[in-house]
Amino acid sequence: MKHRLGRSWALGRRTAWLVAACAGAGLLTVAQAPVASAATGHGQPRHVASSTACNVPGSQGYFFAASDGGVFTFGGADFHGALPPLVLNAPIVGMASTNTGDGYWMVASDGGIFTFGDATFFGSMGGQHLNQPIVGMAATATSQGYYLVAADGGIFTFGDASFSGSMGGQHLNKPIVGMAATNTGGGYWMVASDGGIFSFGDAVFYGSHGGSPLNKPVVGMASDRVGDGYWLVASDGGIFTYGNAVFYGSTGSLKLNQPVVGMANTFSGDGYTMVASDGGIFNFGDSVYCGSTGSIKLNKPIVGMDLF
Repeated sequence: MKHRLGRSWALGRRTAWLVAACAGAGLLTVAQAPVASAATGHGQPRHVASSTACNVPGSQGYFFAASDGGVFTFGGADFHGALPPLVLNAPIVGMASTNTGDGYWMVASDGGIFTFGDATFFGSMGGQHLNQPIVGMAATATSQGYYLVAADGGIFTFGDASFSGSMGGQHLNKPIVGMAATNTGGGYWMVASDGGIFSFGDAVFYGSHGGSPLNKPVVGMASDRVGDGYWLVASDGGIFTYGNAVFYGSTGSLKLNQPVVGMANTFSGDGYTMVASDGGIFNFGDSVYCGSTGSIKLNKPIVGMDLF
């Protein structure tokens, strides 16, 4: 069935889009359109958009998604559609972009998958029994598959994403809150809210924060582009680095209007961006600030992001 969903906006432009939905399959496609780093300093995030770096074709950009499926795009990231006013069975909890930057997936807590642009639907857990809700997703390097992770560490793979193990059915001190995949497609990491790390396949364990005190819970992670390190981010914007992942700064010493909910690293691996639940953006290293929704009233909170 087809639904004309009216008009939506991104980057100050209004874009008409047409949605074809297959509710039973959880499919929606859019036809148009051990020791942490010893670093103790706190780099200061940039909040002035660079017109040179943000507004040229193929430039760096980022997407982020709200729990109602609203999508906000900045810089070189193009808008390919969003879910409102579609009524969801369960809230959106994460997103991932394709390797071209011309599409993205969103995942709901019931495992429903929603695809836009050149993101391909490979399957979902929508309508199937889950022991615990889905809390995040990661795409494979080829963009021909994706992983979903549940709060109990259960892993669900689709397309060319290979299953290398899970924590489902095993005791966890704290729930899983996010994941990252290796660039080979042969492994992945999961992170719990206490900073515990669980590695599978060819994902190497470089250390974790499990068992160490945290000012605020960990809410997400990102791996560097060659897979020899990873970053963890806490809800206060604190950053913890392992392996060859470099510390470029954090907001751990700053007062935030809203908590950080996710992060993504740049393709070079020389920087990262954090997003807060109000859409506030914090950039470090070579990550470029291209705008935010920090000063805009949102219908629902931001829950995840990806860089392009």
